[in-house]
Amino acid sequence: MRTFILATLISAAIAIPAAAQNPQLEINKSNRTISVTTYATASAPAEIATVHVGFIVYAADEQSAYAQGSKRSNAIAKALADTGVQKDDIQSESQNVAPVQQYENNDLSDKDKALRRFQVSQSWGVKTTADSAAGILHAAVLSGANQSGGIDWNVKDEDALQAQAATKALAQGKALASTMSAGLGVKLGPLVYASNQAPQQANLMMAPRAMAGMDKNASPPPPPPPLAISPQKVEKSATVYAVFAIE
Repeated sequence: MRTFILATLISAAIAIPAAAQNPQLEINKSNRTISVTTYATASAPAEIATVHVGFIVYAADEQSAYAQGSKRSNAIAKALADTGVQKDDIQSESQNVAPVQQYENNDLSDKDKALRRFQVSQSWGVKTTADSAAGILHAAVLSGANQSGGIDWNVKDEDALQAQAATKALAQGKALASTMSAGLGVKLGPLVYASNQAPQQANLMMAPRAMAGMDKNASPPPPPPPLAISPQKVEKSATVYAVFAIE
């Protein structure tokens, strides 16, 4: 963990750097302080997951594409329901019926281009327990979800994990301020101000990839086992700015 010292204030001759997020402290002989900024993280195993599943189909005309898309869409929805996922835990993310752009077919033969003039795509976010994520993805892919794979991991109580990070950062700040005051030959007093600046957390999701097509005349192979997916750890971080009095 990295720790940064913003300022040390021991007399009227030493000033606190101005910062929009920090209060303006009056510097005089009766107001002597030590100001520190510390950073800490807290992590916990993921408890919940949002599995992103979807599909894309192509056809020679719009109506055929829509018919195939409707069949695929309902097959995936049924497969998800059969796994026990509640309806409220399945949310539509996108759906699209559109012509295929010419550049997308540049590498295809004229025959294949004629069969890929229109496309239908759809995607969902499925909320489930972390341990069930692999099974949800497995069921969706076997039912035709050929644009799937992204998973967002989280904990049930994000605020509690964030509070752990802030508590650790504040404890680090107090320890640092105590060390500084000892070096200056003064006694550390009580905490007079603290703020927690929690950074925005970015959710990383694997880019969906289309799965290879199958020969319609070939006998389908037996279904494979689910992918070996291990839930990630969820991490929250906090930056705490703290001001302590010195005596």
